Amino acid sequence: MTWIYYDSKTGNVERFVTRLKEHRNWNIQKIDDTLQLTNPGHLITYTTGIGDVPASTTRFLEANSALIHTVTSSGNKNWGANFALAATKISERFKLPVLMQFELSGTMTDLQRFIDQIEGNIYGN
Repeated sequence: MTWIYYDSKTGNVERFVTRLKEHRNWNIQKIDDTLQLTNPGHLITYTTGIGDVPASTTRFLEANSALIHTVTSSGNKNWGANFALAATKISERFKLPVLMQFELSGTMTDLQRFIDQIEGNIYGN
């Protein structure tokens, strides 16, 4: 069974995972400071500020990164080189592969690409 963990502030990532729920029967769970993983999965988060990792995501990864296969982040292309930079920073700090980066709440193409990469078992389930 595939597990997706996510963090959302403005609703962009929430909208992405809501559409994901309509297309796949995966376990999808919003993270919080008390969540201790028992099932490995993939993380989707947002980029805050101008290219920063949300503090809530960092706290989650400090406790659970060993069970995370990949990271995906949303962002805003108006930020130029800082677009969706949270995934890159998480990858560097926690040694996790970046699955993908998408703008705002993503397009249907982004959603399908995410599904294809997870189901292609590129990074495990």
